[in-house]
Amino acid sequence: MSQTDQMPETTHIPMTFRPRGGKTVIVLPDGSRGVVRREATIDNTMIKVIARGFRWQRLLYDGTFATIEDLAAAEKINPSYVSRILRLAYLSPKVVQAILDGSHPAWLTMRDLLEPFPMDWQLQEKKFLARFEESNLTSEY
Repeated sequence: MSQTDQMPETTHIPMTFRPRGGKTVIVLPDGSRGVVRREATIDNTMIKVIARGFRWQRLLYDGTFATIEDLAAAEKINPSYVSRILRLAYLSPKVVQAILDGSHPAWLTMRDLLEPFPMDWQLQEKKFLARFEESNLTSEY
């Protein structure tokens, strides 16, 4: 049998490709990122939506808008969306910092952040960061 008759060798590497902030990220089976360069891990979409939540909270707090409905009308968007984004202003500082640094778990997406979450910071950290910390053996809980 000649070399041209042999089947090429194939290596199977389990991973998924997930869109994150306009980029595609390789997520390994343990939930970690395949590429850990800082520019590859920062999710600008999540950062922008969190910043928007903090800005809207400030506009309500300083009296620029009296209600969520007033704010939504001014922004020309649905009040339901405004209320979901406003919740992000109450994220744990540890979760926000992880997202800003790009050190948040690869599985965490903006969609996860927009789902209802507890207001208690420790519970938020367990929900959004615990699987990541457990996989790195640095869980504090």
